[in-house]
Amino acid sequence: MQPTAIEQGAAVAPGVHEDFGHLLGLYMRRIRASASGVATEIGLSREAVNNWRNGVSLPNPRSRDRLAACAQYLRLTEAETNRLFSAAGFATEFPLQAAAAGAQPFAGFMDRLFAQLAQARPYAITMLLSPAHWGQPPFRQELLLRARAQYGAEAVLHIQPPYSVSTAAADYFAALGRQCGLGEVGSDYEFEALLEKRLLAGGRLFCLVSRFEQGTAQLRETLAGILRSLSEMHSGRLHLLLCGSEALADLKYRSGDLSLLNIGQVAHWPDPTLEDLALMARQRWPGTAWPAEVIEALQALTGGHPALFEEALQWLVEQGVGVASVYSPLLRAHLVASARLWQTLLPLAQEPATREQLRGLVDAASLGRARPYLQDAVLRRLFWGNLLQVRGAGEGAHLHWRCDIAREAAVAVLQA
Repeated sequence: MQPTAIEQGAAVAPGVHEDFGHLLGLYMRRIRASASGVATEIGLSREAVNNWRNGVSLPNPRSRDRLAACAQYLRLTEAETNRLFSAAGFATEFPLQAAAAGAQPFAGFMDRLFAQLAQARPYAITMLLSPAHWGQPPFRQELLLRARAQYGAEAVLHIQPPYSVSTAAADYFAALGRQCGLGEVGSDYEFEALLEKRLLAGGRLFCLVSRFEQGTAQLRETLAGILRSLSEMHSGRLHLLLCGSEALADLKYRSGDLSLLNIGQVAHWPDPTLEDLALMARQRWPGTAWPAEVIEALQALTGGHPALFEEALQWLVEQGVGVASVYSPLLRAHLVASARLWQTLLPLAQEPATREQLRGLVDAASLGRARPYLQDAVLRRLFWGNLLQVRGAGEGAHLHWRCDIAREAAVAVLQA
């Protein structure tokens, strides 16, 4: 059977600055991943993965989600994922998060986040929820730097659960044990026992769990149960920052008082301010002058959507930075066609029921009341896809399209 066009990908073209096949092979060897293992996890043929690795072809633009799944399976960091995407000729998956000295975007929010976690009683558990295109968590290295400064480097643990949904429980917790420096771990019980031993040794322990939602639901729930149990038994000693999005929110709300993480406090990654956006632009393109009026116009155009904002900046770098360029119909058309928007919208347009609901939403002035947990599945998908925004506060908080670009992309998907 011949591979499909998506599997075969695009022919390798000049202009790609780093060899994609070499980079993919390097990341695969690091975790001893086979081509068949990668293929099984991302839904392609082994031949297609081998073609990628051997430099025969590059991922097709329509298979961006497959490359994202590949990066997750290979346990790549945000920076490594961006490097792989760039080598494939794609826009980066996690925009505007390069490490830089000096002022940092979202510094005030991160200060408040750690202050609240340090003062939390009796259970120091914070669930940091962020929608698509921010990374899980956003600005992870900055969060870890702040944790080491506050708790001490030896007291900071960083867990990233394995991506594979075929990982056995013993292997899953063995990987977490290695990440925590606990030595050989053969089961969930041994992981819990060794982590408790660390707590009994004295002092506070901080644990950042990034990409909490990777793996199967059963393994996530087991990990959540272990962390909750240790938090309850060692009140104030174990400080947890769990990072994820929709599936993590489910563990807070879906089962009510019986939810595994009902004792955790929730923090939502905020929309960027003008100052945040300006800092992000200067860090990404330090040699380019970004007038305040350009940043402000881009904020209005993109609604602060991080991937759209970076795509707009890149377009301006190539076409000419200026306020007039921000209002160009060509830029608008470029953003409406963004793969980041279409990958969230297209599945909704393919099912008759959700398609009709989406058709009704594109014409609505308001999409309903904003709640801590959205019960409507379509609104929930759009929210975690970063296409909706909460405006107002308290009882006056309502959901709206993040920007007209997002609404126009929905119309374009429905017409397609």
